[in-house]
Amino acid sequence: MIAAPSTLRSIALEEPATIRVFESFHLDYCCGGNRPLAEACAEKGLDVETVLAALASAVGPETAAEDFSLATPAALIRHIVATHHAYVRSELPRLLPMAGKAAAKHGPKHPELIQVEKQLQQLAGELLPHLDKEELILFPYIEALDGMRNGGSAPHACFPTVEFPIQAMIHEHEGAGALLDEMRTATQGFQPPVDTCPTVAGLYDGLAAFERDLHRHVHLENNLLFPRAIALEKEALAVR
Repeated sequence: MIAAPSTLRSIALEEPATIRVFESFHLDYCCGGNRPLAEACAEKGLDVETVLAALASAVGPETAAEDFSLATPAALIRHIVATHHAYVRSELPRLLPMAGKAAAKHGPKHPELIQVEKQLQQLAGELLPHLDKEELILFPYIEALDGMRNGGSAPHACFPTVEFPIQAMIHEHEGAGALLDEMRTATQGFQPPVDTCPTVAGLYDGLAAFERDLHRHVHLENNLLFPRAIALEKEALAVR
């Protein structure tokens, strides 16, 4: 249980998910992390009970996943963009500086951190344009197909069939998953070395969470949205 007398550093090391909370309250859990939480909160003028509640929430059980097996393609797209695309866009800018800091400080002794920084940069360079292609090209086409059921007009596209961009997106999903898998292997399952700072623990915890979210994200697209989009297009062609 997290308590007010515990130091910020010990909390961050034992429960890396709390690092997001420390960052949100601008509490120094790294260089100045040897202070008790209560003392650090007092210096910042923060209510320690409010911070404790936020920390407890950060390490609590995850919310049960919503069942999208019967959701319409349009509803699936709204959820994917609002939840998973938004997560990628908020987490990568947070994780990239942490990776750079960890590699600079601990890379000479732990070269896997240098590898993680390079692979995370590669992941960001590939995944962010991937989201744009889905949001600007593929998803509007699928939404228009879905809208045809309610009398909407047939969508125009720059591809002969929706299967073309879907196969490209699946290939890019596989590339992102492979990069995270390589990072997981290099870090022994995102386990920070005992001689590194809380930043490394926070980075690895963030990467593990990113991987979990990506798995849910890709499942919704590959296994639910994309097969329905292909079926919708065939249905539309049959009607036409």
